[in-house]
Amino acid sequence: MTDWQSWLLAAVAVLFIGLSKAGFGGGLGLLTTPLCALAFPPREALGLVLPLLCAGDLFSLAHYWRKWEARNLKYLLPGAVLGIVAGVQCIGHFSPRQLNFAIGALAVAFVGFHLARERVFRGGGAFAPNHALGIPCGIAVGVTSSFAHGAGPVAGMFLVPQRLPKEIFVGTNVLLFFWINWIKVPFFAAQGVITPGTLRQSLWFLPLVPVGVWLGVWLNRRFSETGFSRVVLAALLLSGLQLMFDFRFGR
Repeated sequence: MTDWQSWLLAAVAVLFIGLSKAGFGGGLGLLTTPLCALAFPPREALGLVLPLLCAGDLFSLAHYWRKWEARNLKYLLPGAVLGIVAGVQCIGHFSPRQLNFAIGALAVAFVGFHLARERVFRGGGAFAPNHALGIPCGIAVGVTSSFAHGAGPVAGMFLVPQRLPKEIFVGTNVLLFFWINWIKVPFFAAQGVITPGTLRQSLWFLPLVPVGVWLGVWLNRRFSETGFSRVVLAALLLSGLQLMFDFRFGR
């Protein structure tokens, strides 16, 4: 892949951050890291994406201010911090090819999560959140977020059964990942995942985040979220399989 193709692919990936922050579901944000990992070395991709996610979180937090169920943080965040520490330590011991495979495998698994989640939790009464399930789920959120910046489906396994109103569900996700992404910053910096070089790259891509938000609002008015999400899930599956293929046969 040539330099301009890598940057173009990464630019498309960054647009998906804004699209996801504009309220589109179906794994839009999950597509960012696998696409960036196809364009750049995986550690560089993880370091490039995190500051952009933090910037996008600020847009979302303002839009969904106080439209959340804050008690979920006390159930999920303690485990998430433990998961982040464990996940970041693991990243330091993975070769670039192994890390690409891990990102690809998580991308494929996330597609399965999305396809199964509504079927698994269809019907039944609302689930009352608790620490017994919140802490292990939080650990899983922290680990997967460290490897692929895409723990939304994992968090959804804890949040969806609560039958929260749609806006409260989205707002709770926004608040949760605002904290998780900012908590990751010092750990990523300490491990050399975020570097001055990745920060400079992030600055180049930063204007695309609000462009993605605007594009997401525009698309929301014109297209079915369900149909659009299916396209995104297909792209996520293909990008994940490509990363796994590269690990098996070399790149």
